[in-house]
Amino acid sequence: MAIQVGDKAPDFELKDNHGATVKLSDFRGSQNVVLLFYPFAFTGVCTGELCEVRDNLPRFSDRDTQVLAVSNDSIHTLRVFGEQEGLEYPLLSDFWPHGEVSRAYGVFAEDKGCAVRGTFVIDKEGVVRWTVVNALPDARDLNEYVAALDTL
Repeated sequence: MAIQVGDKAPDFELKDNHGATVKLSDFRGSQNVVLLFYPFAFTGVCTGELCEVRDNLPRFSDRDTQVLAVSNDSIHTLRVFGEQEGLEYPLLSDFWPHGEVSRAYGVFAEDKGCAVRGTFVIDKEGVVRWTVVNALPDARDLNEYVAALDTL
C-alpha cells in the first residue's frame, strides 16, 4: 500500500545519475520535494512526463521545491537518459537493493520488477501532503502536483 497523506515520508539515500548521494532528509527544513517514481528510462510515457517536468522546472523552483525522479534503472542508464533528454534535476537509481525505496513508498510492482507512477508532494518537515499513484501506462498531470504545492 502506498504512503498516505499525513504520513512521514520514509527517508532514503540513493545515487543520482552523476553518482552523487542524495538523501531525502537533506531537504528537510529548507525545501519541499516532489518525489516522482517512474517505471523505466527511455520509454515513451516516462520520457514525456520527465521532459514535461524539465520544461516546467521554474514552476517548482518558484515554489521552493526540489524535484527528485526515481526509477529502478542503474545510474549508468540514468546518466545517458538525463544527458540525452537534457534533464537537469536528479534522476535517482533505486537499482540495488532492487526497488527498496519504491517498496518503502508502496509503489513497486513485484510482477513487473519496477515502480509504478507514484507522485508524492513532501513538505519541508518531511510530511506527505499530496499523492497520486497511476498504473504503468497512465501519465500523470503535472498541473495537479503543482496545484498541491500551492496549498503548502
